[in-house]
Amino acid sequence: MGWETFFCFGVLILVLAGLIANRAPDVLLLGAVVILAIVRIITPEEALAGFSNTSMLTVGALYVIAAALRETGTLDVAGSWLLKRAKSERAVLVRMAGALPVMSAFLNNTPIVAMFIPIVSGWCKKHRIAPSRLLLPLSYLCIVGGTCTLIGTSTNLVVNGLMEETSRSNPELSQALHPMGFFELGYVGLPYAIVGIIYLLVVGQRLLPNRKDLIEKFTESSREYLVNMRVQSNCRLVGQTVQEAGLRQLPGLFLVEITRDDRAISPVPPDCVLKSNDILTFTGVVSTIVDLEKIRGLVPIADEGYEAHAAKRRERVLCEAVVSKTCPSVGKSIRDADFRARYNAAVVAVHRGGEQLVGKVGDMVLKPGDTLLIQAGPHFMRANRNNSHFLLIGGVEDSRPLRHDKAIWSLILLVVLITLMVSGVIKIVLAAFLVAGLMVATRCISASHARRSVDWQTLVTIAAAFGIAKALINSGCVDSISALFTSLTGRLGPYGVLAGVYLMTSLFAAMVGNNAAAALVFPFAVVIAGQTGVNPRPFVMCVAFAASASFISPLSYQTNLMVYGPGGYRFTDFIRVGLPLNILLLICATILIPLVWHF
Repeated sequence: MGWETFFCFGVLILVLAGLIANRAPDVLLLGAVVILAIVRIITPEEALAGFSNTSMLTVGALYVIAAALRETGTLDVAGSWLLKRAKSERAVLVRMAGALPVMSAFLNNTPIVAMFIPIVSGWCKKHRIAPSRLLLPLSYLCIVGGTCTLIGTSTNLVVNGLMEETSRSNPELSQALHPMGFFELGYVGLPYAIVGIIYLLVVGQRLLPNRKDLIEKFTESSREYLVNMRVQSNCRLVGQTVQEAGLRQLPGLFLVEITRDDRAISPVPPDCVLKSNDILTFTGVVSTIVDLEKIRGLVPIADEGYEAHAAKRRERVLCEAVVSKTCPSVGKSIRDADFRARYNAAVVAVHRGGEQLVGKVGDMVLKPGDTLLIQAGPHFMRANRNNSHFLLIGGVEDSRPLRHDKAIWSLILLVVLITLMVSGVIKIVLAAFLVAGLMVATRCISASHARRSVDWQTLVTIAAAFGIAKALINSGCVDSISALFTSLTGRLGPYGVLAGVYLMTSLFAAMVGNNAAAALVFPFAVVIAGQTGVNPRPFVMCVAFAASASFISPLSYQTNLMVYGPGGYRFTDFIRVGLPLNILLLICATILIPLVWHF
């Protein structure tokens, strides 16, 4: 072993330590690649090859496609429909088990989980069920579904990219490591998903924590705004009863009254049929008011500065501002305060601590300390952050209006994407970029939002991981460690070695994340297969499944980290619920992989 082996191994240890310490993975891996290139273990071309890898570029395009589906409201409609009329925790879990794995097989897991977190959390708050009972299964179900197709998770694309690169650089392996077919992973992925679903429904549900204190915190900390909404003639709620429209199921929201032809209906019966031009008065938390505003044809009644047209609303922002005692609007009604002339803004809703507000928002007389929900120009927050008229200004997340009129286009383009990828008419990366471009061209998503939807940190991490994998090979580090691994597991036969590779990948994923684990273990798997004298394809497929389906740590998969905070989970929750599932899938993979891809 030369100095290169020890140097590369030392860099790898430092990278792993940094990832375990939760340092930025893109900075760590990119820094490591630069250092390895400076000492000439890899060439500059090898260091940067990952940035032109087609699988990494495909991941970037898929981010745009998933964001477009969310921007048009397609995913929101699917989520709301899925939980509609669900009465029990068990019913929600069964519905998620039936739908989420299918959805995540054809879309990136991350936006699906991001979209479902508020929907599931809202259902939990409404039914007084701890979010910790459902959010972890949400992540796990999306993870197992992603193992069924090539594009189900970015990890599969990372492994596919490494296979293509290895077969190009080593022609002897080109037959064994040819690119994956779209549904090739499904031979093991489908049983994988079935095992995961059965486990969560039969065993996992009993192991989940029940942290009801989160519900109490939500109730205590929420600010209730008063808002008036007008039902326009094109609103889908026209002709529905209040109960059918779901206006009694939204979390943190109460329908105070309906004003119809200058007549107030209060209290509002659940069988009251909504009509065009009805004015609905709600009290509710800001996140739910944002959800109301996204319903097509349901428009807040604010002062004349409010932009009701969806296209113009996308050019404005929603923010919260607390009125100070020096504000010239204090003592005036909101209608007379003329926010449009003074601030280029409109007041949508009002919160006054300790008081139950009633009536019309425009008639509210402002007092110091009132919190206003404001629709304003894009520069309002920056221009007024130090304005003495307001004590505090903050933006409202996820308040952009949806492009409902483009929902059909987004669904058509999704079908086009899947058709192109399955048929193989053009390469997967070209199909992904074609559909992403069409999403922008048809205005399912704006160009600026498309750029913002790409997770650049993940892409840089994936690209840099390719360079580190090459350095591990060039330095001889892979040969040395693989020889040690084979000597310890070789006596167990190919099945034992395969199980060892799965276990090693799972442990790496638990510490450094799924994509980094796949890229780092891949070269070891290829060499271990060669030293064992068997076909390397089962081993690299093993890496794909083990890295894609790691449940024992919040760090092991991005969706686990996303539900960690909202579910109020502890690290030990992932071990208690995820470790048995990891063991089950290890056994499943060790038995099934050699049946599909022979040693």
